[in-house]
Amino acid sequence: MTPKSAERIALFAGSFDPFTIGHHSVVERALPLFDRIIIAIGENSGKSGSSTVEERIAHITGIYTGNDKVKVMAYSGLTVDLCHREGAGWLLRGVRTVADFEYERNLADINREISGIETVLLFTLPEQACVSSSVVRELARYGHDVSKFLP
Repeated sequence: MTPKSAERIALFAGSFDPFTIGHHSVVERALPLFDRIIIAIGENSGKSGSSTVEERIAHITGIYTGNDKVKVMAYSGLTVDLCHREGAGWLLRGVRTVADFEYERNLADINREISGIETVLLFTLPEQACVSSSVVRELARYGHDVSKFLP
């Protein structure tokens, strides 16, 4: 499948609750590879986050203020359908562990099969491999300072 536009657009989807230094690193390292990156926050009515989708959009948008290569939005439904609507030809994903790799490989295979959209995996920097949104949320819930894990 060829993307609709000649622009190289990647979609980086997740709950981003919160958007960590690991997420930020993936975006920063992918920016030279793509013309635009869409950070898409999935809305899942079955999950209650520690912050609202609107708060996450505002926070992430603030990080990339002045960078017209990054767009932040919310969505629901299949990620590959959003790719088609936005003209994104690639899914961008970060991988921390072997378990992440296996999970992402399976998703990449099914996404390619149903949509033709390829997935680009970037490995987390070694010093950030222990950082996950769920760990950061847990630490914050118990009153620990999590600022070093957030951009």
